[in-house]
Amino acid sequence: MFKTLREDIKTVFSKDPAARSVAEVVLCYPGLHAIWLHRLANYLWVHRLKLFARLISQINRFLTLIEIHPGATIGRRVFIDHGAGVVIGETAKVGDDVLMYQGVVLGGTSLEKGKRHPTISNNVVIGTGAVALGNITIGDGAKVGSGSVVVKSVPAGATVVGIPGRVVEDRHKPLIDLEHGNLPDPVAEAIRLLLRRNDILKERLERLEEPFGVSYNVEDLLDHRKELIEDFVQGSGI
Repeated sequence: MFKTLREDIKTVFSKDPAARSVAEVVLCYPGLHAIWLHRLANYLWVHRLKLFARLISQINRFLTLIEIHPGATIGRRVFIDHGAGVVIGETAKVGDDVLMYQGVVLGGTSLEKGKRHPTISNNVVIGTGAVALGNITIGDGAKVGSGSVVVKSVPAGATVVGIPGRVVEDRHKPLIDLEHGNLPDPVAEAIRLLLRRNDILKERLERLEEPFGVSYNVEDLLDHRKELIEDFVQGSGI
């Protein structure tokens, strides 16, 4: 048991640069407290003391603002950073070396009693406010961007962003520890492609109409398009 506790404390130091001392980690990290209390609740749940397990879970929620059902399976070296608003459902399975930020939800989409919550494999990073729903699997080493809603299984090593979550690739450089500001934006990329295609079609149409002397005023439309592009660029932070 003490070996596991030491391992948990070392995990905090390895995944949070703000950690300064063992005393600070033990006393001031609700994500760590939530994991420890969950282990007790899970032990009671497995040994059919389910009412007491739920009581421990409720105390855990009250103290840490993290709700982990006692039936959920949590692996080793799991770290919940900050943690407020995290919800992990009954049949969820979380592997080893997983990092979760505040507001993460591992929820169910079915009223059936069987497996209805996600399985999170090893070395997964789940960003702030991300939601994974249903009996899906997020593969080893995958990364889920902040605010994403994942409803389909994710292959190992993939990065998922958006609503619903889409697997994307960063064409510039590998993402390290899910640097949220550097995540690719599939919606922005789709809009860029549409604008580029529109420009090509506009040029082709002008070449076709020029011999017939056809002309029309598109200045207002172009001005409006320019304003929209400026608003989009400012809003997306590009």
